[in-house]
Amino acid sequence: MTSLITCTVNNNQQQIRASTEKLANGIQMGINYRLYAIERVETFNGEAVQLVKLRNPLGPGREYVGAWARGGLEWDEVPPMERDRLAVRNMAEGEFWISYSDFVKTFTHLEVVHLDAETSRDEPSLHSKHTWQMKLYQGSWRRGVTAGGCRNNEETFHINPQLHLILSEMEEVIVSLYQHSIMEIKVIGFTAYTLPKNNTESINKQFFKKNKSLVNSQYTNSRQVSHRCQLDQGGYLLVPTTFEPTQETSFTLRVYSSKPLKLKLLDTPPSLVKSTIIKAPPLEGKGFSQYEAVFLQLADEHRTVNAFELQELLEACLPNDYIKSCASMEVCRQVVLTMDSSGSGRLKFNDFKDLMCSLKYWQAAFKNHTKEKTGILKAERLRDALLEVGFQLNTDVLSILILRYMRKDGTLRFGDFVSAILHLSDAFGIFESKDPLQNGTIKLSLTEWLRSSLMC
Repeated sequence: MTSLITCTVNNNQQQIRASTEKLANGIQMGINYRLYAIERVETFNGEAVQLVKLRNPLGPGREYVGAWARGGLEWDEVPPMERDRLAVRNMAEGEFWISYSDFVKTFTHLEVVHLDAETSRDEPSLHSKHTWQMKLYQGSWRRGVTAGGCRNNEETFHINPQLHLILSEMEEVIVSLYQHSIMEIKVIGFTAYTLPKNNTESINKQFFKKNKSLVNSQYTNSRQVSHRCQLDQGGYLLVPTTFEPTQETSFTLRVYSSKPLKLKLLDTPPSLVKSTIIKAPPLEGKGFSQYEAVFLQLADEHRTVNAFELQELLEACLPNDYIKSCASMEVCRQVVLTMDSSGSGRLKFNDFKDLMCSLKYWQAAFKNHTKEKTGILKAERLRDALLEVGFQLNTDVLSILILRYMRKDGTLRFGDFVSAILHLSDAFGIFESKDPLQNGTIKLSLTEWLRSSLMC
């Protein structure tokens, strides 16, 4: 396969002394020696010796001088035919042989670099090798969106990027996760699960609570974490994560195989799964009569209120500060834009009743996802809370909502949640009005686009 193997001698003071220190056998500390081959030779007396062929990248003057070095007495015990087979007299500059036992005693680190077909073209010694098939995904862990932490975090693990790996036959694969952090290296790793080939959408929280992982990489604060494993033909779910939730950085995940493979990001297409605005019951009961008097006090001669009057109305009608957080002027303006079908910028009492019913419905969904601390929604749970309301969102849309509504401490209040719901209601409503045939695409003039954007 198109892989490069290097070995190094390190010590605790490597960074300070590596440029000058060498061992008694001539091996330089801190230098990456290229491993070319491992061979078995038999001496005249029938003894079998394992040899390792290495190359020193430093060139002349830095030769290996231990056993089996160039011109070493050990070669006199090897038949000429064996010496010719190993090209002892025709080795390139810097190349040498070392016994396997000495190799193990001398070198402290071994690294294997796997190169895909395109990259391996630049290395002449690999031209005759079978190339790796490689697929990669570049993504990021973003707070509130895709930074769910490792599997220890049951409530947020599912928000991490989910990658669907499909293998055409049983194969040994190498999965490599590389983080792009430079100043603050994170503890990273990944987990794999069995997943049907025909799965196309992201996996929910319940899947991870019910299913055991198939592969778990080591979690470490290294720039790169790799894992080699044998997998059967079929589909698999790869979940790259930081160890702790909310930690942000970008990453690259690569999967290598000797056979063709497929790798794609699983995400959920945005859709409106149910009505998010709750209509009030047609028969008015005592529940609304208490609001009507206050409404009429603030309403104009047409029995309608604008955003400013709506704010006063909500301040008077909502029961506590927790709910009143949605009575800001910004939210009230959004309410009018969303619920005013006439375009007058004013709401009727029936609209207000719908709003009160909707607020009660939205509050219940909000409460279901804020059990640890009443009134505070962690950004990582926004997607699930919005799904309960009726919005199925993909990662790109969720990212924009998080940027707009998440507070400095990584949370949202009820007012933020209501604002996000109204924002989405406007966006879906505008799109559906322009797409009566439900083709999934619309065409807008500049004026229509500007109006739609400002409405949201």
